[in-house]
Formats: sequence, C-alpha cells, structure tokens
Amino acid sequence: MANLKDNPVYNSPVPDMWKPASPSLRLACLAIFLVGFLTICFDVAPAADWSGPEHQLAQKILAASGPGAIYLEVTNRSSLESKDAEEITRGLNTQLAALGARFVVPEQAAVSVKVSLSENLQSYVWVAEIKQGSESSVALVAVPRIATIGYVHETAPTTIRKTPLWSEDKSILDLITIDTSPAHLVVLTPDQLEIYRLHDGRYQQDQALPITHARPWPRDVRGRLMLSKDHAFDIYLPGIFCEASGTTALGLSCRQSDDPWPLGTRDSGQSAFFSPTRNFFTGALTPGLGNQKAVAPFYSAAPVLHDKYTLWIFTGIDGQVHLLDGVTDQASRFGWSSEIAALRSPCGIGIQVLATRSTAAGDSIRAYELPDRDPVPVSAPIEFDGTITALWAEAGGNTAIVVSLNQETGKYDAFRLSITCGQ
Repeated sequence: MANLKDNPVYNSPVPDMWKPASPSLRLACLAIFLVGFLTICFDVAPAADWSGPEHQLAQKILAASGPGAIYLEVTNRSSLESKDAEEITRGLNTQLAALGARFVVPEQAAVSVKVSLSENLQSYVWVAEIKQGSESSVALVAVPRIATIGYVHETAPTTIRKTPLWSEDKSILDLITIDTSPAHLVVLTPDQLEIYRLHDGRYQQDQALPITHARPWPRDVRGRLMLSKDHAFDIYLPGIFCEASGTTALGLSCRQSDDPWPLGTRDSGQSAFFSPTRNFFTGALTPGLGNQKAVAPFYSAAPVLHDKYTLWIFTGIDGQVHLLDGVTDQASRFGWSSEIAALRSPCGIGIQVLATRSTAAGDSIRAYELPDRDPVPVSAPIEFDGTITALWAEAGGNTAIVVSLNQETGKYDAFRLSITCGQ
C-alpha cells in the first residue's frame, strides 16, 4: 500500500464553497472525516461474514451425528486472528443449537465434536472430527480467503554466511564442533567416527573409532550425529544406533536398531523412522503431529513455529513438498531438492528455511520464510562446487552443517551455515 503523503492537495473553489456551516453539520463532517482517516491509517478491514460456512459445517455435523447432547471443542490452527476464531466458535454454537444440538460437558455428551480451523494456499479449511461411541467421521468445509489490505513489511536484507569447517576424501555424513579447551571436531563417515583436537591452529586426529555393521550400507548412505545429555553423543545410521561415551578417550557402542531419528533439533520433540535399506525416511512419525501420525516417504524435514501452531515441512521422495500442521497435509512443488533445514535468527519473522536446489552447474542453497503456506525467498542463493549430500540443523538451532561433494577435487567439504541481517 502506498504511503500517505504529508502535503495536502486542494481543488479549485466552487460557488458557495465557503458558506458557514451549522455547528451540527460541522460535527457530522468531522466525524465522517475521522472515520475515513482512521480506516486508512489503521487499515481497518470490513468484518468477515462467517455465517454461510458456519451453517454449512453445522449441517454436516448434525447430518453425521443427529441432534442431541454434544460436546464441541474448536481449535484455531490457522492464521486467523483470535477474534475471528472466537466469532466463528460463537456462530457455530448458534447454528448447531438452531438445528437441535444441546451442549453439555464431555462426560454427558453422546457425541464429541472437535473442530480445527486450518488453511491451505487457497482457502481456510474447517475440519470437524465427529465421535459417537466407537464410530467416528469427518466433516470438512473450505472457506475462500478474505482479500484484505495489509501493511508492507520491509525487512533488512538476509544473507547466508558459509564458513568452511573440514574437508577429506571420505564421505562426511555429519559433523559436530565441541567448544572445549582445546576445541574438538567430530566427523561421522560411513565406516568410522573421527575425533580431532585443535592444536596450534590446526585439527589433529585423536581417535578413529570403527563402526561395526553386519549388513552392507545402502546406496548414498546417510547418518546423523546428536549431542546427548547423559553421554557424549548418539549416532544414527540406517539400521544401526551407536552411543559414544567417555571423558579422556571415547568408547563407541553400536547395535542393530530401528529406533526413530530426531527431526530438526532434538528439542523439536519430533522423530521419524528411517528405512534401513534406503536413503530416506519411511514417513512414520513419532509422536506425530496432532492427528497426523504419518506422511509420504521423505528425505528431510524442518519445523516452522507460528504463534498458534507449528508447520512441519517434508521434502517427499516424489519431488513434492508436504506441509503438515496437525490436521491438513498440503502437497506442493516448490522446485526444491531433497535437503532442507530450519534456522532461528533475528532476521525477518525469526525463522528461515534453508532449501537446496540442483542445477547442471552445481547445487545451491537459498533462505525462505513461510509467514503462511507460501515460501518467500529472503536471500540470494549461495553456490557450491558440486552436489550437496547432507544438510542438518545444529543443536542450538541457529546454524546448520552442510556437506558437498566437490566436483573438481573429489573431496567432501563441510561448512557451517548461519543467517545474518542487513549485510
């Protein structure tokens, strides 16, 4: 929306323009002026009329349950303001009551109805879960979005900073830096765990611990290092889980396992099962996102925290990107490759998603923000001299580790990525 100008512009006077007005007329004109001025300055949008979709959803609910004693719970998982959600809840109560529903506490209800106010790219989506005894059903209403005028939010330029960490001939699956004195570097490869100590400005190897596994690794093997609270760190590999523990010298204990891998950082509280014979996640989630316990098989995932819900992004093996909020699963094609990671930063809305993209000349990473469901690019792409093979958010959530296979040197190069503002 264009900015308001400070300099007023006047039309030419017309006859009787300056005739004195009565006090009541002057007050009326002043009131009209103030209403118009406040509407422009404070962007007051016309109130939405939700009565149509409220009535439609109420009809669908009672068509499934019949009139009688019901318990109703409404949860807002969309970008709607709380006042709109409250208005919708009141309207839905009114519509249901008019059709014969009687509201009671959960213990006295013959029917339990949980309504989730969600959304996708085109519409608000209201989903009602209806439970009656051992039977359950779902009713859904799609509501077109309201066209509103919003403020233009100018943000400082966002830059992805790439810091070289390590390079070697063997495939680097993941990497951790430990800020001890002296600093240490831990590198995970398919066959061993390498521990390096900083000495005279260079890292020197302290230990190399072999990783035992009875079955051959799948093609394009992947792995994850995670710091632990009660021992040094955990290692996740296809069909294998290892614990590293010790003080002066680390010991490594590995076993066959189908334990789920943490998604994002460990603090996200979400994990998923990794295929022991492939290079992707099966799609089974634990503990799950609301009612959603699974998604299509995917390569990587990233959480974007909103005020009212967390939006999880999954890069599917079919090339689609799935957006899950606990109720809806929206599939889109953004032109991203398989690796993504979410970082917190002081820039923009506070969370940026790093997404990879492949070209014939090499891979690149760009930062995006998702204020709703549509990714908005907020940085220029950074280029890599080859193929990106791994991208993991680090424990603090403010940085990420990326590994690329350099097509000129044939080495695997590891970098730390961070987000900076105004540069």
